[in-house]
Amino acid sequence: MGIFRGGKMREQGRIDVPRGTTYFILGPTGSGKSALAVAVAELLGNAEIVSADAYQVYRGMPILTAAPSMEERDRVPHHLVECMELTENNDAATHARRAGECIRDIHARGKIAIVTGGSGLYVKFISHGISPAPPSSAALRADLETRPFEEVVEEFRRIDPEGAAATNLQNPRYVIRNLEIVLLGGKPLSHWKSNWTSPIGAGLHLVWETAALDARIAHRAKKMLAEGVVQEIAALQNRVLSDTASRTLGLPQVQAHLRGEISAAELEASLALATRQYAKRQRTWLRRETWLHALSAGEDVTILARKAINLLLG
Repeated sequence: MGIFRGGKMREQGRIDVPRGTTYFILGPTGSGKSALAVAVAELLGNAEIVSADAYQVYRGMPILTAAPSMEERDRVPHHLVECMELTENNDAATHARRAGECIRDIHARGKIAIVTGGSGLYVKFISHGISPAPPSSAALRADLETRPFEEVVEEFRRIDPEGAAATNLQNPRYVIRNLEIVLLGGKPLSHWKSNWTSPIGAGLHLVWETAALDARIAHRAKKMLAEGVVQEIAALQNRVLSDTASRTLGLPQVQAHLRGEISAAELEASLALATRQYAKRQRTWLRRETWLHALSAGEDVTILARKAINLLLG
């Protein structure tokens, strides 16, 4: 196996990566980032993977969350995958603290940490530190949640048009939290978003042509059904899920099918649609993260891993 040093491949020896290095391999859902992270870790030879996915932390939904397979986990150690109960809540700040502990432990053992995932705020808190934005106010949050959502959006647009334009206004959770930051902090959202530290390591994101990614997502929806995602969620019907776990991508669609509201064919189509919509939001966020290198996907994962290492090593 050749090695890379300073962005160049060498024929002998080992990959010379400084102790305490962290890399980020990101991408929209269905882009193949998990497989690429494993391939890069194997080429590096002394790396472990830390998940930045909001939902792969949960036990009991590996098909729905597209968690790394046991074969992948046998090949490369993974952290923060299937480590929480479905009754537990997760959030970006808590996940970032746990990821930080994992990264420090990996570094202490002289290894490289590779962070992979597509949950934007989770990644951002790991890569740049937890936002210094004001903490949540239970009273204000309760007030915003009881008001008509359209009214909340209109207030956000009125007091911080730029912040509202940068927010996914279809997602009540994001809208309420961002408006809460503006109201409590007395400054526009851009002020708080500009206070991030520098990233803790180099990173890249996988880029696909839209049609090609859509095709991969459609195949993924079909594969989930073939692997038994309906049975997987049916087994959880008597479980009380946390607020976070209940927001898992695709869960409402599978639950609707179990209630007899949509057919299997409709479920496949709705899973693909929800995933495409989510991937579109992820791509928008990734393009804004100018510290990330763009890596065109579509090649054999081993070839892609070599290109990824060249980018990461600069």
